[in-house]
Amino acid sequence: MKPLKIFTDGGCSDNQSDENFGGWGAVLIYGEHEKKMSGGERNTTNNRMELTALLRALEAIKKDGLNVEVYSDSAYLVKCFRDKWYANWLRNGWKNAGKKPVENQDLWKAIIPYLKKHRIEFYIVKGHVNLNSKKLDIDSLFNDFLKKNEGRFALGDFKYIIEMNNAADSLASGGIEAVKLFDPSVDGDERMENR
Repeated sequence: MKPLKIFTDGGCSDNQSDENFGGWGAVLIYGEHEKKMSGGERNTTNNRMELTALLRALEAIKKDGLNVEVYSDSAYLVKCFRDKWYANWLRNGWKNAGKKPVENQDLWKAIIPYLKKHRIEFYIVKGHVNLNSKKLDIDSLFNDFLKKNEGRFALGDFKYIIEMNNAADSLASGGIEAVKLFDPSVDGDERMENR
């Protein structure tokens, strides 16, 4: 069965401040079908936007029992599922290794049931790669990708994955701009500058 591929990204302007804008983007590809999604929020974090991108993509899937490949530049997201952090959180009453409450519980709790609905594999991708840069060492980047993802990809696959990850990044940036554009708390001059 062909896999449904999901490319996700999240971002946040002024991530460490109390007044910030976040955006998320996802590209879903199943055979010849493609769906692009994005959105944004105020007063959020980069990690929340990364998780939101995945959750919204999973919510958009209409069938159960699919082989799903998730590509993300978020080590936080990928490591959680590859290393099964969530299993320890469930055992420990949603406390992390430091005995503190797990951050973003609402999103993790909404995502975890999809692990039973689908067979999901997670792949880590280096974000913000300009494939057209003359300074890019594509072979080194590709080899690093293979090491991190157990090497079953060809160079052409890798380039396509980077392109789709960049598309998700652009969607996330658009989500940030949309929130700024329509947020009444943002000064009108600032909204016009961001158009």
